[in-house]
Order: sequence, then C-alpha cells, then structure tokens
Amino acid sequence: MSRQDAAVTATHRPWMLPLADSPMIVPGADHRIGLTSRYLTRKGEPWFPVSGELHFTRVPRESWRRRLRAMRNGGVNTVATYLFWNHYQPERDAPPSFEGDRDISAFVDLCAETGLEVVLRIGPWCHGEVRNGGFPDWVQAAGVRHRTDDPAYLALVEPWFAALADHLAAHFQPGGPVIGIQVENELYDQPDHIATLKRMAVAAGMRAPLWMATAWGGAALPEDEVLPMYGGYADGFWTDADAPWDVTFREHFFFRHVWDDPGIGADLRSLATETGPESRSPSTVFPPVTCELGGGMATAYHRRPVLDAEDIAAVANVKLGNGSAWQGYYMFAGGRNPGLGLQESHATGYPNDLPQIDYDFHAPIGAAGQLTRTHALLRQQHAFLAAVGDRLVQMPSTLPDRVPADAFDTETLRWAIRSDGERGFVFVNRRQPHGALGPSVPVVFSIALPGRELTFPDKPIAIPAGTIGRFPFGLQIGRTRLGWATANLLTLLDRPGGGRLAVLAALPGISARIALEEIVVEADPDRVWTHEVGRDAIVVLPADLAEEAWVIDGVLYTSADELDVDDIGVLTWVRNGGPAARFDTEQLRFRTLVPEPGPAAATIDLHVEASRPAVEPPLSYGSSNGRASAPSLERVCAEGSRYDIAISAPFQDHDLEITIDWIGDVAVAEADGSLVSDRFWDGTLWTLPIPAGTGTVTVHVLPLHPQAPIWLHPDARERLSKADGQGVVRAAARSVTARRHLPGATS
Repeated sequence: MSRQDAAVTATHRPWMLPLADSPMIVPGADHRIGLTSRYLTRKGEPWFPVSGELHFTRVPRESWRRRLRAMRNGGVNTVATYLFWNHYQPERDAPPSFEGDRDISAFVDLCAETGLEVVLRIGPWCHGEVRNGGFPDWVQAAGVRHRTDDPAYLALVEPWFAALADHLAAHFQPGGPVIGIQVENELYDQPDHIATLKRMAVAAGMRAPLWMATAWGGAALPEDEVLPMYGGYADGFWTDADAPWDVTFREHFFFRHVWDDPGIGADLRSLATETGPESRSPSTVFPPVTCELGGGMATAYHRRPVLDAEDIAAVANVKLGNGSAWQGYYMFAGGRNPGLGLQESHATGYPNDLPQIDYDFHAPIGAAGQLTRTHALLRQQHAFLAAVGDRLVQMPSTLPDRVPADAFDTETLRWAIRSDGERGFVFVNRRQPHGALGPSVPVVFSIALPGRELTFPDKPIAIPAGTIGRFPFGLQIGRTRLGWATANLLTLLDRPGGGRLAVLAALPGISARIALEEIVVEADPDRVWTHEVGRDAIVVLPADLAEEAWVIDGVLYTSADELDVDDIGVLTWVRNGGPAARFDTEQLRFRTLVPEPGPAAATIDLHVEASRPAVEPPLSYGSSNGRASAPSLERVCAEGSRYDIAISAPFQDHDLEITIDWIGDVAVAEADGSLVSDRFWDGTLWTLPIPAGTGTVTVHVLPLHPQAPIWLHPDARERLSKADGQGVVRAAARSVTARRHLPGATS
C-alpha cells in the first residue's frame, strides 16, 4: 500500500478564541496560581496540574507520608481530598474533632513538605460513596431542605465551615499549599446555592486562587464564580447488574471535544427525579479541566467492574489528545473507611451497597499501600507532562478529517493532534475494556500545518490492538530537531556540559522509527537504544522496561520495586526484590544501583487452614430499587467458611502485606480477632495491611450463588464456573516496612 493510499488526514486548527484571563481571577491578586481561558499558570508560567485523590481519613496517619511520596514519585503534583463532615462531627452536641487521622492541617502540612499542592473538596455534601454523602446523621435527619439556600440548612453548614476555616487558617494565606476549594458535588440545578456556599466559605475565612464545582450531568453553575470540573470513567458500578457497557463509558475511549459526562451520578439523579440542563462542552472562558478521571473503580455488591491498567491509561491519554489542561484522578490512592456504617448503602437510601470498610478502588495505590500496574502506566504519562506540559497546554486539540461514526465504531482510527502549528503530538487509541479493538489498517498521518504538510512515518504502519500512543513531531531537542517518532515521548533530560536528551518508550508491535534532520533511524526493540547527534541524544526504552521507569527530580531510574528519593539518596521499598538502575546521561547507559547491606525482599506462602465450611448461599439477600443487597458482616462471619492463616514468628516483627487469592461472594478479614477489612469478590487478588505482632489472620468467605443477580467481569464469571469450590485458594505475605538505600552504581 502506498503512503498516499494509507494517509489519514487532519488540518491543524489554531485557537478560535483569544487568550484571556479568567473572570474568576481578581486582577492584581497575589496568587501563585492563575487561570486563563486556555490553561492554568503557576508563578506566571503555563502549568499543567496533575491531581490525584487521596482521602486522608481513609488512610492511617502513619501511612500518609509514604502515600504522598508514592503519588509525587508517580508524577502527581496536586492532591485532592474530600472533607467528609460525618468523619469529624458524628454528634451535633460535640464540636468537630480534628485529632489523629482527622487532622487536616497536619495533612496539608505534609503535602507541602512533599512538594504537593492541595485542593480541598469541602462539600458540605461530597458523595465519595460515603454514608449520606458525608452529612452526619443529625444533619441528614434535620427538617430542612438540604443542599439549597434554605436558611435553616445554611445555619447547619455555617459552623462547620467556620470550624474548617479556623483549623486551616494558616494554610489560606497567599502562597500557601491550598490552591483550590471545591464546593458541593454533583449538584445540577442549584447554581445560586453553589454561589452561596462559596460566599459562606469566604466569609468564614477560607481563601484559594481557584474555586471549583463539578460540571458533569449538564450542571448549571454560577457564571464566573467557579471553575467547571469534568470527569471520565472507563466503567462504573452505578449501572444495573444486567446493563451492558454503557455508552457514557464507551465515549471516553474516543477523541472528541465534548467534556460533559451525563453518566456520572446518574443513578442518584434518577432517585431524586433531578435532571440537569442538556449536556454541554466547557465554557468558552474556562479551559477543559478534570477532577475525576477514573483511577480505577469501586465495587458495589450488585455490579463489580474490573479494569485493566491499560483501560485507565487509555482514557487519560485520550483526554490529553482532547485538549485537557488538567488531569485529575479519582481515586489515585485507595483506603478504608474509618468505622462501620460509614459507606453508601441501601440502608441509608442509596441505590448501591458498598463494602463497609474496603475502598481500594483498584487505584494506582491500593488500600494497603501497594502500587499497581496502573501506577506504572500513568507514571509514564506524568513524566511526559512534567517534561512538556507547559508547552502542551498551549497547543489546541484538532480532530482528524474523518472521525468515528459513533461510540460503536471499532474500525475508524481514533486519533487527534495537539500542536502550536510547528510542533506537537499525535495521540492514538486502540484500547477499550469491552468489545476489543483489532489492529488498524496500515496508515500514515498526514497533517496540514501552516505553510507545510507533515506526513509520517516514512512507510505505513498498522496500529496494533491495545496501542496507547503519543507520537512527537517537530520537537527541538537541544540543537537537534526531532522530525517525528513512532514511539511515545517519556521525558526530556539535560546532559552534563550542555546538550539535551529525549527518552522515548517503544510500543508493542510498532517499530520505533525516528526522523532526525535528514535521516530516519530505527531503534533495536530488544535493548536500550541510543543515538547521539552532537551533544544531543535520543534514547528508546523497550516497552517492558518503560513500565519500570521512574523520573524523580529530573533523574531517570528503572525498578520494578517502589522507588523513592530522600536527602540521603535513592531508596527502594523492598517488595519484589528486583534490581534498580539510574540512567547515566553522559555515558548513555543504565548503571545498577548497589544496595547497602540490609533486609532482603522476602515473600512466603502461608499455610491456610479451613476450620469451618460455609452454609449453602441463597440466591439473594434482598434488593432495593431492583439492585441486589449485600449480606451483613455478621452474616458473613456466621455463615461463611472460616480460614485461619498463621503468621510465623519472624514475620510478626514487621507490618505485612498479605495477598489472598479467593473465590466467593463477600469476605471479612480479621487480625487476631480485630476487623481489618471486607471485600466483594470480583476475581482479583485481595491485598490486606496486617499490623506487626499479628499471630493469626482469619478470613470468613460467604459463597456466591451461581445465579445471583450480580454482574461480574467475564473472566471472573468463567473462573467461578470452573472452580471446584469457593473459599481461600492461597495466601502469601511479604514485609513492607523494610527498605534499603541504593547509594552506589556499577556499570
């Protein structure tokens, strides 16, 4: 096939509206953070925020630091967190408590120490799969018109806002770590109320450069008062058990310039018979920004979605191609509810039953603190944004001349460009979780830029199934011009004595070809490939090695373990025991980091003893609004099979991660008789944090009736049908407190 016959075409379209300061920003205000109609600024320069949600009241205080460093090292530069009112003031007669795990001020201090900005989502109604959306029971039961300008309701909110403002007063100063405050959440038809809540927060003493509100579902927002924030999930627990993969999920795997998502919160809107205005694109005076790109997905009893890391990365990459000026993930770090009865449930009038304790969310950082493959794949995108995000936000998004016909079109190539007219990136997606996409026909990209037409690569390529691509073109690497590349840009680094280094990541099934000046070169797919042009250089990492890449403080490392960098040097949390290496930008090779003497990684299989069989499960434990209800934890412990897992003496000296492979419906885990967590089975492994000193972990497993009205991922459904029985299959433990420094490097 000729290049002409294989061409897919696009015409670069510049910004249609002039760059302007947002009306939300007060002229002359002393803010580090600014807002224009196209992007945000930090200290006067274009800035690309990457925010990740972490609910600190769902994470033990002693684990905050490590979670935050794992977020920072994963490329997150901003932490978003809900302030769930019922976590602080369960009783009306007692003032809000900010002690222990509820100390917001200490958490914000730690964020600042870690180098992270903060967005506070103050509600007062938050959702977050929390009981009453975060309202304490006494607020929920009050005879007021909730979430409106009813004076009686506002009188309940006012002292809560005052308590927050007082506790956080030191952080609301100019230049402080709090850069944004979100009021309310998923409120669709009360713009005046959102404006009222903002005024109340300001009157209480809260200050931030940015004020925000969620805009999905066609939400009506007060003009010029709040920055509209959007979301996008690859799948969700909030649809019915017998519903197919919803079109509102499908659409996020397509390049388009519509940012609204009518699916998020739709089940709650239907209960309230509340509908927002017709779905719309972002305001012409605000940039397209997100606060809830799904970093995973929670598990409801009736519907248990499981997403691969590639599904999460694909949605994020598509949003970049669509023109995103802010990548915000919900959740980036999972957790556990701080008590029983604090979850969204049928018993509290919600359409879904969630686990009482578990809120792992299959996030990049799990509830036990373990990093998942999602962390690795998003880490690559975030390294890219750290390197070129300030330029990317100044590049408008352009869709190709031919776009898919609808959300069910699996043939038409899905791609988009972001360019300033000279340089830019081609974003490509051939990944979605259901209805797998096959390889494309061989293509070349033909882009009409001002004064020239760019066509690449030099010969047609078929885009393989699963490709998540961002191909650079026209980039200046020091004194060298990179014409184009069929590999993903990972990062840009400085070389000693001058010169620049572009690090690319090869993609499976695509030859990494790079146009430099007048030549085209091809990387060896089986090794770290380098090419020098004077003092500038190109490095291409094989695809599997790119998953182990970390870019921390401008240095490239590789490790399958969790890496961190402190004042002493590089260190690794001992998990997998794999090697770590640092890239030498002068010699253009990785140097192995040699650990100091210390604890070695160790994972042991644990003996699992079945001490009680389960009773025969019923077809259903009841339902609400047509959705299956979960059994109580007491019933799980009374009727489920029981498994005792002994922890050997040497392992009792450390906090542990115990990974349990099991099959069933609902499980409850205890450590020496104390509740640790619960879980709805979805076919994935269950990782539990077990405190040091634990002698026995007990797991109760309630079997799943094969005809129960529950949606399972097809892989889990197949495993269930083939299983000889249900219960704990195996368990393994590894220490997570041990870590080792890696001060030396060898060739």
